Amino acid sequence: MAFSPLVDELVESLRCLPGVGQKTAQRMAFHLLERGRSGGEQLADALARAMTGVRRCETCQNFSDTPTCTLCQNPERNTGTVCVVESPSDLLAIEQAGDYRSSYFVLMGHLSPIDGVGPSDIGIDVLLRRVREEGVTELILATNPTVEGEATAHYIADRLDGTPVLITRLAHGIPVGGELGYVDGFTLTHAFRGRKPLAD
Repeated sequence: MAFSPLVDELVESLRCLPGVGQKTAQRMAFHLLERGRSGGEQLADALARAMTGVRRCETCQNFSDTPTCTLCQNPERNTGTVCVVESPSDLLAIEQAGDYRSSYFVLMGHLSPIDGVGPSDIGIDVLLRRVREEGVTELILATNPTVEGEATAHYIADRLDGTPVLITRLAHGIPVGGELGYVDGFTLTHAFRGRKPLAD
């Protein structure tokens, strides 16, 4: 059954969101039209302003509505250490943990030759220039522990081989509160490779 062209267009537009299929998009559209028109207008206004006003920070590539984001403007941040992440959601997760107080660089993806995503597409050249020009002393490669994330981390490390920059990788392994019997082999392998002396 087809609805009016405007309803169909709204449903199709909502389907661009990740994890939103036809039925979910229909439920969202009907809710907005039946009981949430003021919320829908607010959403439309926020979307329009974000789509035109949000850009990438000139320093770290994170989302920002100013040329330089608030994190990069913060004088209390240690600019000598840069944590490289794949997405703004990764940066947010680290920030919410509350322990890291240095700088970031957001790749906005990972290397994927199959999908035609190369180093320049995710700003690796910008990252390397920043490392060399700003006197970065440590680069934390916090890409995801996937095949693509590992390949991206190794590519960046190879490009900086021979420089005095300390390159580190986030530890991977058994989660706190986890039991060995429920951990997959890949995670266990990483845990063994990343083992360290027991602290006193």
